[in-house]
Amino acid sequence: MNIEILKTERLILRPITVMDLDYIHELHSLKETDEFNALGIPATIEETKQLLEKWISENNRELTTHFTFAVELITGNQTIGLIGINLGKVKYKNAEVWFKFHKDHWNKGYATESLKEILRFGFNELNLHRIEAGCAIGNVGSIHVLEKTGMTREAHTRKLLPLSSGWSDNYGYAILSTD
Repeated sequence: MNIEILKTERLILRPITVMDLDYIHELHSLKETDEFNALGIPATIEETKQLLEKWISENNRELTTHFTFAVELITGNQTIGLIGINLGKVKYKNAEVWFKFHKDHWNKGYATESLKEILRFGFNELNLHRIEAGCAIGNVGSIHVLEKTGMTREAHTRKLLPLSSGWSDNYGYAILSTD
């Protein structure tokens, strides 16, 4: 399946490329974006390159199950974040979404706008039944994004996330195609 370019009113969601390496390394190296992310800050750009190459390879599989997009502003083609949707088992018709935006672009509605588009893509293009997301209980920004897109908090899992600050509880969110 070729991954298509998705567009919203203000954003372009396009498959990531090797040209995104420097941006992704910068994004993953920010302490602000690392605070609630289990990935950790990469030790070297080579570590980021390996992750990027894995994502590109997954995007280009004949039967893509992990979609990773760069999020750009329509005006100026500036990359402002990443968003992805990872499919679960085919029979369950489910997936998990994730996103990470540069701190300079927080609180402007970009994460909400891009997540709404990814949810639309998941339900309408991928014919999913259920889409899930998780976030650290202290990640107020992501909690707001998930709830603004109509996702429902369904779970509170104790000490699930290995964050730089220690183990964190996790909130589980989901939305159904019928919601």
